[in-house]
Amino acid sequence: MQKISTALVLSLTSLATGFLLAACTTTANTTSSADGLKIGTLLPTTGDLASIGQQMVGSVPLLVETVNACGGVNGKPVTLVQVDDQTDPKSGAAGMSKLATLDKVAGVVGSFASSVSTAAVSVAVPNKVMLVSPGSTSPVFTEKAKKGDFKGFWARTAPPDTYQALALAQLANKKGFKRVSTVVINNDYGVGFEKAFVQTFEKLGGTVINKNSPVRYDAKAQTFDTEAAAAFAGKPDAVIAVLYAETGSLLLKAAYQQGLTKGVQVLLTDGVKSPTFPEQVGKGSDGKYILTGALGTVPGSDGKALAAFNKLWKDKKGGSPGEYAPQAWDAAALLVLAAQAAKENTGVGIANKIREVAAGSGTEVADVCEGLKFLQQGKKINYQGASGNVDVDANGDVIGVYDVWTVGEDGKIKAIDKVTPK
Repeated sequence: MQKISTALVLSLTSLATGFLLAACTTTANTTSSADGLKIGTLLPTTGDLASIGQQMVGSVPLLVETVNACGGVNGKPVTLVQVDDQTDPKSGAAGMSKLATLDKVAGVVGSFASSVSTAAVSVAVPNKVMLVSPGSTSPVFTEKAKKGDFKGFWARTAPPDTYQALALAQLANKKGFKRVSTVVINNDYGVGFEKAFVQTFEKLGGTVINKNSPVRYDAKAQTFDTEAAAAFAGKPDAVIAVLYAETGSLLLKAAYQQGLTKGVQVLLTDGVKSPTFPEQVGKGSDGKYILTGALGTVPGSDGKALAAFNKLWKDKKGGSPGEYAPQAWDAAALLVLAAQAAKENTGVGIANKIREVAAGSGTEVADVCEGLKFLQQGKKINYQGASGNVDVDANGDVIGVYDVWTVGEDGKIKAIDKVTPK
């Protein structure tokens, strides 16, 4: 009896600690309803991905405000609870536990980091909470979905890295790079991307010179001199760097300080595409930005709802939405539309209807309020999002288009092309 009692106390203590951790970084909208739809966000406003998370976090409150202004879902206002996952799997799991068991949300927009979503979905599934990520792109989620691990409680509005790896490989091939090396953050996102890129680039006739000794850096490391040296060794034509902004900036700066970047093209991905990243990496002794001329890819947005979303953002917030903001808007839109289609404000109801409203045979609608109206009338819809058509398949995946971006001499990031994986 004593052993059982002690285990129970420890378990409850651990759970309470997790709730406290999440609660410290949680804010809730003032709108509330006892039996209306309640959703949450689990996104990074601090930590390694804060620079991108802060760009996307405003989308969901804007969606909820829009929906509530046109009557809400199932006749009641939508309530939103927001949690900062701190770009940390432990914080993400604690935050998801709070959202699922204390706040009792039906669906969550999150997370962004694949490692955090991996932790969160393990909590969401047994609690029957629908998790829709606007940016977790690891191919591992597709593999797990195929095995039935998620039981339908997982989807994403950004395409998996099998597609982005293909897009980046095609870009490298188009630029004439034959010998490249890779350096990635050692988590689901980085390693999954690395494997997909190597496979694709080799099919295109290229060589990954460090294929048998891949460079994978620890996200909690403080210095990256060794990893930088290994990534740029062997005089590759280009280095494929799959990084997060905070740690990635230190790695690239270390490479520059060792004199390794001269004559080597740096190819980046979505994990570092934020306006502040070139500044984070810094300038060289010549006063120029170290990242000048770097190229990268990022899931683009070309949906039928994009123009209206951009206008709404400008009217309400000023300026333009950042990276993954359209994907976050679409994730929230799918949650509310699926709940309305199910005529119930539960995770089970959302999971049962989300693929139908995203990719079904109904009337195409780009306006969320119009979609809600049709569903209230008993009609079927096919939601056309801001990021794309968001046709969620059986594994929770969508196919997207990618923007090609570069860093100018002024340190500004600009899109210069689009690539559709083939």
